[in-house]
Amino acid sequence: MVAIDRDRAAAREASMLGEHLLTVAGIYGPNASGKTNVLLAMKWLSDAIRDSMRMWDNEIPVECFAFDDAWSCPTEFIIELLIDGVRFEYAIELDRKQIHYEGLFHYPEKKRRRIFERTGLDLTLQRGLGDLAGTRQLLTPRTSALAAAHRFDEPLVSGFADALLAIQLKGTVQEAVPSLLGLFGAGQTNQWFDAEGSGSASRNSGSHEDFEKDRQRALELLRLADLGIEDVVFTEESRLSASETEPDSWMIKLILPTRRPRLTHRTSTGPTPLEFTGESSGTRNWYQMIGPLLDTLRSGSILVLDEIDASLHPTLSAQLLQLFHDPATNPLGAQLIFTTHDTNLLNHLNRDEVWFTEKASTGATRLGALAEFAGERVRKSQNLETAYLHGRFGALPDIDRADLLRALGLIA
Repeated sequence: MVAIDRDRAAAREASMLGEHLLTVAGIYGPNASGKTNVLLAMKWLSDAIRDSMRMWDNEIPVECFAFDDAWSCPTEFIIELLIDGVRFEYAIELDRKQIHYEGLFHYPEKKRRRIFERTGLDLTLQRGLGDLAGTRQLLTPRTSALAAAHRFDEPLVSGFADALLAIQLKGTVQEAVPSLLGLFGAGQTNQWFDAEGSGSASRNSGSHEDFEKDRQRALELLRLADLGIEDVVFTEESRLSASETEPDSWMIKLILPTRRPRLTHRTSTGPTPLEFTGESSGTRNWYQMIGPLLDTLRSGSILVLDEIDASLHPTLSAQLLQLFHDPATNPLGAQLIFTTHDTNLLNHLNRDEVWFTEKASTGATRLGALAEFAGERVRKSQNLETAYLHGRFGALPDIDRADLLRALGLIA
């Protein structure tokens, strides 16, 4: 997400890097070309910090390349983040049985310095980080050193680990029961509207006036989806459990939220609340997006959206991009990374904000930037949507029409 065209507000200067960074990146490509896997790799890293110490006792949950016999070959993840203006680099190499290598580095004076590095169970720490010495006692072949070191209050490690944990992945890759998605998926947004709900106390630790300002911001965003919405109200409901009538049952309990949102609409008879499940799918999706969106903008973190066009109307998608582009609404340089098939959004993206995935003959995915693919041949003034649909950049479905017609029996 390094800018080529620096002469615009959306390109944020990173003085320690000598570069300008982008706040938006859109990934295009045919179905099954690997767009979602790019996002899942980021989520995997975030989950690794959260789960390795408590869930990786028997096996590391890494998926090997499906079209290769070499299941024992290590998988490598590398990510670079800018934290408080300083570049951090993290790498981990592992297979299902063990972590072979792991390292965290930073560039406080534009020179690479090691924070920690491990090969197998051999851990080396940067001099002066004695507080992390206990990390060695927590290491196992399947325990991430970053996850272990995060348990100690060392700002260098905690700052980076917290940035990874703050990455939010939303969209079609989320697994949920469809009929309950609107209820469970709305929890993060509810905290912006409901001062009494679960989890709201920790988020709304400021004054009542601060909460009301936040609530008004969230309400204005909600009205982008439906101008008839006036407010959000909450109803109290008892918790339901599948095993309440059978206390000794081993059946998994299904617990519904005790406070459920209802959107109040302006009607000819006055304000009327509507059950959340009765709202259009577009309105529900946008409501669920508001919490993660505002949290990301407030913290300057990363929001990752899979198939943005499947969740939002094109107009709302364009509004979302503008919120991240504009320094007034995104003063901390929060970043939005999304996959999409919506070519209309190319009209709202700069040439250095567009990425493509293509599937190679081996079945592997190649991710490449439009700027790398076409360089200066892509003019600033060029209509990216038209050029893409005409196949100038590749990353389009390759359909053999003759084979299709033959399979349908329309030609011999």
